[in-house]
Amino acid sequence: MTVTKTDAADLSATELLREYEAGELSPVEAARAVLDRIERLNPELNAFCLVDEETTLDMARAAADRRARGAVLGPLDGVPVSIKDVLLTRGWPTLRGSTTIDPAGPWDEDAPAVARLREQGAVFVGKTTTPEFAWKGVTDGPLTGVTRNPWDVSRTPGGSSGGAAAAVAAGMAPLALGTDGGGSVRIPAAFTGTFALKPTYGRVPHYPASPFGTLAHTGPMTNTVADAALLLDAICGPDGRDWSALAPPDVSFAEARPDDLTGLRVAFSPDLGFARVDPEVAEAVAAAAEVFAELGATVERADPGFDDPVEDFEVLWFAGAAKVVEHLSPEERERLDPGLREICERGATYSAMEYLAATSRRMELGRIMGLFHERYDLLLTPTMPIAAFEAGREVPPGSPSPRWTSWTPFTYPFNMTQQPAASLPCGLTSGGLPIGLQVIGPRHADALVMSACRVFEQARPWPRPPVERLGGSRE
Repeated sequence: MTVTKTDAADLSATELLREYEAGELSPVEAARAVLDRIERLNPELNAFCLVDEETTLDMARAAADRRARGAVLGPLDGVPVSIKDVLLTRGWPTLRGSTTIDPAGPWDEDAPAVARLREQGAVFVGKTTTPEFAWKGVTDGPLTGVTRNPWDVSRTPGGSSGGAAAAVAAGMAPLALGTDGGGSVRIPAAFTGTFALKPTYGRVPHYPASPFGTLAHTGPMTNTVADAALLLDAICGPDGRDWSALAPPDVSFAEARPDDLTGLRVAFSPDLGFARVDPEVAEAVAAAAEVFAELGATVERADPGFDDPVEDFEVLWFAGAAKVVEHLSPEERERLDPGLREICERGATYSAMEYLAATSRRMELGRIMGLFHERYDLLLTPTMPIAAFEAGREVPPGSPSPRWTSWTPFTYPFNMTQQPAASLPCGLTSGGLPIGLQVIGPRHADALVMSACRVFEQARPWPRPPVERLGGSRE
């Protein structure tokens, strides 16, 4: 049976490729389907800040022609993908959510992950929204306004890759490139019921170098683990512009398909020893840990044994933010997101000794986790201690702190340690909002994390948001 144009927007990348191979669907039909979905839903969700229909369809036509000639460029040839608007994309402005960047460019260079996808013939759909300079865990800002969650448009999709997550969840493209410096692919994945991986630092080359230093990772955001594996295979190729990039992996992430988790030693930490977790979230994550045991893993409750490193993370993060805006004039600084301006002012006050002290404590955190993973192959935690809250706010109502770091205790520690960490859906709250499970592995164990997530997904498949109630009815 031929897949209709509208149905194609709901297909995973894996399913699209199967339809292409069978001759049941063309890359042009798939591109038109996601463009139609964007036209219908983006006014409500604000997931995209740039859509270039002409370029997208040109790329799709070229992919269709290659398939007709048997000259496919790579596994993702013809698959629609969105790009977070902090990643350079040749021919399109990269404004990073800020009014302080000149749209005129020039824009003549691709970031490494974007370059690898272009080489494979992926179809670029557009640029997704981000808070200004990707500084916080929600997605709103002075340039693009407020981005909303497809599960409930009154709620935030999280951030800073909130536009990417909303786009994936709503069928605006099956693949998305995001970045994660303190949780920025995992936070929105948890809030939107999607999958995301923050790979081991260096697994995906990154350029230009982030002012947030070695906290920043590029990673895949998708609706399925299989799609994320395909995307990760594509973007972890070498790039000489990143001197800290790892050597290419020896195995394909897409080809790792275990049947169960037999023999894995898994630690389950419901709160890392210091976090407060909403009871509904705690219950769902505990049930997910039991599924790991049912699938053959040996699961033990165990905390890694470190205190909340938020103060050290904030030194590193706020100093990085100050570096981002150091070149701006006083008038330009006045146009910044007020919260960003506040942390930049604070970050500029840290001394070199304070920064080095935070770095030293970061290294100690890495030592603790390295030894922890000699006993356990994986660590399970909640991704977020809460469900998505009101859009347009940095923190939920009643928060004792004005900063996003106050409600993300499970994500930023593992940017500090550079470990692979994924978020996958594990349930819904009584109000129908997604809950995320975080799966963390030792450095370089990206394939193990992905494989474990894939086994869980097969055992407990997750639902998509009811987007038919948004922007009118589906055809």
